[in-house]
Amino acid sequence: MQVLWDMRKTLRCAVLMGSPLECTKIAKEVVHLFTGGSKDDLNTVLLLINEEFILEHLQDSIMTEIEEQQIDIDIPVVILFICVRSDHALSQKYGAKASQFHGFNILHSNFSQDYIQEACAVLNMVERKKKPLKTQLLSFLSLLNAYVPGSYLLESDCLDFLRHDNSLQGDLSVVTRKQPFSHLIISFQHDKRCEKRIRMAHPMIAKHCTELLAIAGVARSDTARDFLLQFCPDEVSPCLLGFIKDLLTKREHKKDGSIEDSDLEKFSTLILHINEVEDKNQSALVLKVASEKFDKNSLFPQALARLCYGELEDFKEAEFWAKKAIERDPKKSFIADTLGQVHKNHLRNKRFSIEPRELLQLAQKAIEAFEHEEKLAEEEHRKSLTEDEKSKVLWGLNTRGQFGFLQVYNILFDLLVFQNETWKEVLTKSVPMGSVLESLGDTKLFRFRDLVENLREKVEKKMEFFDNFLTYSQSVLRKDKAYVSREASACYKKYVGDSVPEHNGRLQQTFQKLKQKLAITSAGVLSCLDRTCTSHIEYIIEWWREISQGNNSTTEAFVNFILAQIMLSNKNKAISSSDYKNALKLKKPPSSVTQAEYHLLSLLLSWPTNDEDKPVPHLYQLIKNASHAYEREYKTMFRSRYLRPLFFLGPGISLKRFVHRRVLEILWTKDALQESNTNWKNESIFRDSIVEEHLLKVEGVVRNYGVYARVRGTEVEVDANRRDCLCRSGHVSFYLGFTIKGPVAFSIRRKLLCDVIHVPSVGQDKYFTLQTSS
Repeated sequence: MQVLWDMRKTLRCAVLMGSPLECTKIAKEVVHLFTGGSKDDLNTVLLLINEEFILEHLQDSIMTEIEEQQIDIDIPVVILFICVRSDHALSQKYGAKASQFHGFNILHSNFSQDYIQEACAVLNMVERKKKPLKTQLLSFLSLLNAYVPGSYLLESDCLDFLRHDNSLQGDLSVVTRKQPFSHLIISFQHDKRCEKRIRMAHPMIAKHCTELLAIAGVARSDTARDFLLQFCPDEVSPCLLGFIKDLLTKREHKKDGSIEDSDLEKFSTLILHINEVEDKNQSALVLKVASEKFDKNSLFPQALARLCYGELEDFKEAEFWAKKAIERDPKKSFIADTLGQVHKNHLRNKRFSIEPRELLQLAQKAIEAFEHEEKLAEEEHRKSLTEDEKSKVLWGLNTRGQFGFLQVYNILFDLLVFQNETWKEVLTKSVPMGSVLESLGDTKLFRFRDLVENLREKVEKKMEFFDNFLTYSQSVLRKDKAYVSREASACYKKYVGDSVPEHNGRLQQTFQKLKQKLAITSAGVLSCLDRTCTSHIEYIIEWWREISQGNNSTTEAFVNFILAQIMLSNKNKAISSSDYKNALKLKKPPSSVTQAEYHLLSLLLSWPTNDEDKPVPHLYQLIKNASHAYEREYKTMFRSRYLRPLFFLGPGISLKRFVHRRVLEILWTKDALQESNTNWKNESIFRDSIVEEHLLKVEGVVRNYGVYARVRGTEVEVDANRRDCLCRSGHVSFYLGFTIKGPVAFSIRRKLLCDVIHVPSVGQDKYFTLQTSS
């Protein structure tokens, strides 16, 4: 705040108080402040924001607003000044004596534990039995402030609680009534309109008090239950309910860097501590009290269900509370996910100890739960797209249901095949289930025939979804988990099987081989280099060639054949030099399911080379076709996700000039085994000279907040990977990448064409024009 005050006469300073999801509204305010109400009075805005904001979203929204208002700028629009929160922020000075300025003293003592112990010494005499109400209130405040930074209690609620203590008489404040603990708490008020609030003097004091009380026998679980039952009224304020939700359900990010189902801890920090120090059943009792007290809230029963199946292995109780959570919030997919997780973990817990009938019954319950979640997720995703595209909330598609579905099928396959190898033939559809019931040892299994016979088809469909989802896009907010692709592929391979039935026709055998190599779709072909088995690309080419030349050939097969050729060229292998561009033109455009890949390939093959001098009037239409095909097929699915580049334009010829992104990643990381997790948005990969050697610079121009590639005298508009590079008009150069949507300019660098050096000479002036890049 001091920096903003010091700069107030130089810049237009502001503090951002809005929600991280209100980027469009914030952008309008920033641009209005930048212009000062007039386009003739521009001045840079210094904006203080907290760490919760996603800078790229805010930057893109500001760029969009500037473009819409058609503001011509030549100075920075905004400087984003990020305030990172700290658990040990300096507290305000309260109290009458300097020795009780705990916030200041803790900072001054370099957060000394000795000082903390001395300040809290008054609690050493606390006994578990016959705790007075003021001691109980101190335990409530300590627990809340220790686990929920920034939390507080209203003074009126505290006074209502203390009025039941007959030893406290008169109209006294909370601080006065809490002697001898009064120096450990503070009372504060933001302004006269707000009610007074009570909290501990410092989070470190709150944590130490909680520890001392636990040593004295006042367990965290007891304090939490007493707080819910004795302090909280029947209807709590929204603010207090928020603190309680954070206390019992907010999961922090892991600090050990472990890779599991989530980057978050399994439970809130308080529940984790109760599990560790006390007993997991005590955690369950606390969550049960919260679930029953707040009977309209879904988060408490959800957390309780997760504790029951994950820690206590009480799946019946877990199912009960998971269903309670769904009853309270029936339209939220992340709540519905818990029931599927209950049944999935129950199935996994069975190991190899029960009959196939029971396994199938349990798997069916899990599948139904995950399918229900998937429907809710699709509905949420559809509704989150408002009429105004630019003000949409950035919620990504919840894919946990689809992934949970594959996990269930994976577990089921292993459990059934372990009991009887015949199940492998049934699940891979090598033999019909009805023909081997006697071998399976249970004729009553026939009632599960529909479930079993549809398993492989459903697995293939889910795998196709994840292939498209992870090959063409990646999360904006966090990295996609590599284990999702690995586990999905492992499940798919089990159900596809490792053999090629000889009784099938030749075409079916070829398709089976492609499925075994995960190359049955365009996305599968395009991700060959992302997988370790790149040695099979030549076989994949031959199989797609065979299919594309067959009697029932499709355009999709021909597209995949050419894409496989491009992938092989990225392995520095010789490929055919056929005229694929004209051959593709003769093909009929495919159905809508594969139109995006078809139009992208048409664009790639038609992109002119440097040695050509013919005009390219059709290039604009090809780009438009690719963009429209993407919008029809993938836009809804990938909304709020970043489109990954598939290829970059390189200096080669024919198909060899298309450099796959994986090639660049390996050049950059120097490690072919490192998983693909490059942040293409920040463009740091293009600072590597070896990477740059494999790419072709494209000349272009930035104009009216758009970027145009100059191709043999023709300008075609392409997308910009970073919109913050479009603020100033002028000549630029960049690397051209291609996503499933079309061409994208990466690493846009400005070219200063009129930097003139004036060198005076005798009798005349000489001018030299210096062309530089920035």
